[in-house]
Amino acid sequence: QVQLVESGGGLVQPGGSLKLSCAASGFAFSNSGMSWARQAPGKGLEWVSGSYSDGTTSYAASVKGRFTISRDNDKSTVYLEMNSLRPEDTAVYHCTTPRLPRPHLSIGYESDFRGQGTQVTVSS
Repeated sequence: QVQLVESGGGLVQPGGSLKLSCAASGFAFSNSGMSWARQAPGKGLEWVSGSYSDGTTSYAASVKGRFTISRDNDKSTVYLEMNSLRPEDTAVYHCTTPRLPRPHLSIGYESDFRGQGTQVTVSS
């Protein structure tokens, strides 16, 4: 049974930083792509960043240069370090993994396994 448990969210001022964690279990983590996706109030799910099993990473244009995804295969954990946070980054952040392997994590992510999420609020 796939389980994804996010943590690390909170309230931060604009320009601040947060680091999210996602503990995964129930599947072959080291062989799996992992992503972070977010949902802002009243909006749809938005893909943010992906980490492929070969070590490649990718980012949405809106966060590139500010966010960094990383993974620890020994701990089956994926991280999202967020810097220079903006009010528009306010959302529930979810950790996701594909139900079946696919070449691009940013396409089709809506149907991935998804954790409950952790709230990130950027406000002064």
